[in-house]
Amino acid sequence: MKITRIETIPVCVPLKKGMTTKTAHGEHVTSPYVIVRVHTDEGITGIGEATVSQLWSGENQSTTLAVLKELIEPALLGRDPRNITQIRRTMDMVLKLHPFTKAAVEMAMWDIAGKAVNLPVYQLLGGKARDKVRIKLVVWARDIEGSRAMAEQHLALGVTCVKVKTGIDPVSDVARVRAVREVCGPDIPLTIDSNCGWTLQQAKYCLRELADVKLLLAEQPIPPGDHAAMAELRHETTTPIMADESLFTLQDAWLLSTHRAVDIFSIYPGKHGGISATADIVAIARAAGLRCTIGSNLELGIGTAAMLHVAAAFPEVDTDAFPADTIGPFYHEADLITTPLNLGPPAAFIPDGPGLGVELDEDQLKHWRVD
Repeated sequence: MKITRIETIPVCVPLKKGMTTKTAHGEHVTSPYVIVRVHTDEGITGIGEATVSQLWSGENQSTTLAVLKELIEPALLGRDPRNITQIRRTMDMVLKLHPFTKAAVEMAMWDIAGKAVNLPVYQLLGGKARDKVRIKLVVWARDIEGSRAMAEQHLALGVTCVKVKTGIDPVSDVARVRAVREVCGPDIPLTIDSNCGWTLQQAKYCLRELADVKLLLAEQPIPPGDHAAMAELRHETTTPIMADESLFTLQDAWLLSTHRAVDIFSIYPGKHGGISATADIVAIARAAGLRCTIGSNLELGIGTAAMLHVAAAFPEVDTDAFPADTIGPFYHEADLITTPLNLGPPAAFIPDGPGLGVELDEDQLKHWRVD
């Protein structure tokens, strides 16, 4: 089998009214992503999704389209798409970084590999470690009344864990978390995510102030790059610390684990450059005795399906203890797939069809495509 074409489709899907996000990184109102469709000479087509954001990984829709056309497609034409290790090496040789762009191509290769043998991707990864993935929904960094209302909305849907965005300023952050705890009561686990927004001293202060709230975890409380500072924070609090923005590469995982800087890894294929790279990071977690869960860059249907296959395949992705963020389609006006994923809440289920188990909806694609 040979790759004959890598088709790139720019799309822009807005978030639903009332569901737009506000975090320490800013506001997210629309999602200008890229859908990838890999064609082969045997008629099997694979699909992928680049959920790019220049504030997250330095990639945007324009850079993704350019590097796919000018660098990645020429390097991969004529290659067997099932040789995923070779595909990864080739992309890394022609282009540094750009993880979400590479992930879109690589997940399309996994989709082809699964379709070629009529098996879901999780089966190619070794089979299911779990049948469903517990999820959490997010309360964005809003005022107190808006945060309360969003938490009530999530609970009405049946969610069993809530994440609160922090990292704006310590006073409003603490007040927002306390307000959501009041709405949720003592039995619903709460996590917080500061998206790098606190300094080390602010993080120490806020986690002390919130000690009685009994947080399940604190996600990326301080900026990446200083593993010693993250380790210092971890050793001074009883709240488990999770790495997200500080965990892109295999080397990041190694350094975080050797510094004993965190308790949990937030992983997902887009951030790491693909499903295989995510599996590599899970192996580091396994060796270090750490747990993982699935994070998110607000994926649409294809990206979310890839995340669910990873969550299904690895025992170390402990979504029972640390619920996942496989929730992007909840917030968007469209998911671009023919059959919506069963995302719960309280738990999402893994698609069982060949490959990623989802198909592009051509009508949705036509509607949300941009040129």
